[in-house]
Amino acid sequence: MRWLRGLGRRRVQMDPVRQQELLRELRQRFGPHAPGRFADQVPAAATLLEGLDGLAVAATVLHEFADGAYANVAAQSAALGLTADRRNYRPLWEAAGKRLKSPLFAAPAGLHPYVQVAAAVTVVGGRPAETVRVLDPLPLLAHMFEVLDLTIAGWEFGRVLVDVDGATLAVNLITAATAIRGEMSDPPPLPAPTRAQMRRNNSVNVLDPAVSRIVGQWNPGKQMRECLLA
Repeated sequence: MRWLRGLGRRRVQMDPVRQQELLRELRQRFGPHAPGRFADQVPAAATLLEGLDGLAVAATVLHEFADGAYANVAAQSAALGLTADRRNYRPLWEAAGKRLKSPLFAAPAGLHPYVQVAAAVTVVGGRPAETVRVLDPLPLLAHMFEVLDLTIAGWEFGRVLVDVDGATLAVNLITAATAIRGEMSDPPPLPAPTRAQMRRNNSVNVLDPAVSRIVGQWNPGKQMRECLLA
């Protein structure tokens, strides 16, 4: 995998067969078909991804999910006579509005944003120093910010429901990206949609579908400024 690197003169020992087993188990054991709330599944899914092979699988999940989401958006935008730029989805979504459906729930089979993706974010964000040593953090960060962009742009322009699971994923993407960037000697510039969101100060109402009511508010731009500019 192109994300894996050596540690100094000692090469990291990875087991591709083990990684495929972990990815298969992650897809089969968890998700909408499994018992329990999404939030309750995430810790168990993250625990499955222990060790260096688990870290590599977390990166694979984020890579496959981001690629799948982009493919879905590209197909939708082409049908609307528009063009998708995965570096910044905001202009596309602003032009398309609610005609563009969120791609987060049309991802590759077995990868749900609030379960497998949330677990992958938990893993890489919870082990940032190891993540930077073992993985190439540049594509990893790009995928994380891409998922964050799709999530927030959908709320803002596509009238996508802001629920507890989605808000939790967005918060964790911000904090995990912050932790990883903090371990890098030369972190990359923040992507354009992140900088655009930082200039905003709008709060979103967060709904808990289980009780059918708003349970709080969250200001994405404020949290981005507090975390990523600290």
